[in-house]
Amino acid sequence: MPSSIHLRPPFRAEHIGSLIRPAALFQKRQMLEDGKCTKHDLKGTEDEAIRHVVNLQREIGIKTITDGEVTRGVFFEGVFDKLEGMIYIPNRPISTFKPYIPHVAIMMKMGVTESDTFYCTGKIKRVKPFYVEDFLRLKSVVPPEDVKFIKVTICSPSWFHQRHGSDLTYDLSVYENDDAYFNDLAVAYRAEIKELYDLGCRHIQFDDPTFCYFCNDDMISGMEAAGVDHEALLDTYIRAINICIQDRPSDLIVGVHMCRGNFKGGIHFSEGGYTRIAKKVFNSLNVDTFYLEYDTERAGDFGPLKHFPPNKVAVLGLVTTKKPELESAEELKARIFEAAEALMGGSPRRSKAEALNQLCISTQCGFASVWEGNPVTEEDERKKLSLLVEVSKQIWGE
Repeated sequence: MPSSIHLRPPFRAEHIGSLIRPAALFQKRQMLEDGKCTKHDLKGTEDEAIRHVVNLQREIGIKTITDGEVTRGVFFEGVFDKLEGMIYIPNRPISTFKPYIPHVAIMMKMGVTESDTFYCTGKIKRVKPFYVEDFLRLKSVVPPEDVKFIKVTICSPSWFHQRHGSDLTYDLSVYENDDAYFNDLAVAYRAEIKELYDLGCRHIQFDDPTFCYFCNDDMISGMEAAGVDHEALLDTYIRAINICIQDRPSDLIVGVHMCRGNFKGGIHFSEGGYTRIAKKVFNSLNVDTFYLEYDTERAGDFGPLKHFPPNKVAVLGLVTTKKPELESAEELKARIFEAAEALMGGSPRRSKAEALNQLCISTQCGFASVWEGNPVTEEDERKKLSLLVEVSKQIWGE
């Protein structure tokens, strides 16, 4: 549990991680999807894309550096597909997915009868790194003094469990319960985090749409109808991340990004404010930073920030990546002060200066959680990130 707030990182102007793929990589990736080249054939184009997005971030003044997730097809790629004990199922029947999960409910309404997924058939072991190669590729094009500002994004350990629940995620002859399953997953995550740390990584972000699913009234009622204890499951998912990051070095900054879906074309899956989960998640999840989606009414108001503890940082996702229209600086500043008011009225009470010191701003999600990206151009992306930098200077002078 962080004892005091950690800043720089996160910086006052942040972004979530994924960026619009440069045209050359987009075209090459389409060739891969069409079976006209191999993943290995993408490497040179990916390296160029990494250099491009690093230069873009530096030109804009964004200090946190990511590789834009340009080597991934989708944001959660690179973890479960590399674990021993997990198998890929290209066409698992939709009946094995939980119908109350928001994106699964949409799939069912669309008439989808099967979908790809991963299933645990044996003891989970990390037999190869998740993102070590990606980190080294990025590190090679970043000045040595800025390596500490690299952020690695990683999918939450709950990602496939939320789809299939406690009965269909793993072979019950391998793991007798969720704690046993997540215990071994945590060993794998901790090994990855240690290797990244030893190589110079000081900033990790868990991407976890699942927490916001618990804000969805339809999911909660569906769980209750199915006899699922959603409060206990929320506790399980909080514990899953906590044991992945336990005993981490004090200078390793860990955040969690919570959003309501950002599929191809900017499609969302869920809605609902943070009220139901705020007190428990903000205080029990042992991270330094929360990246909170706040770009539309789907996320509710800032009221739940009254539960936000004084030793963590809230990064407000005020700028949308889902459409090209540019927000106004005055609108963003007004919303920042509104959020600060919510913090000031919380427990414990805090001054306006203290409240503002706990806040940063960002986009609500990435620009390309899947490789095709959202309906925005790189120029739109540049303008939105530049706006964040400008507003952060006006509010915080940095």
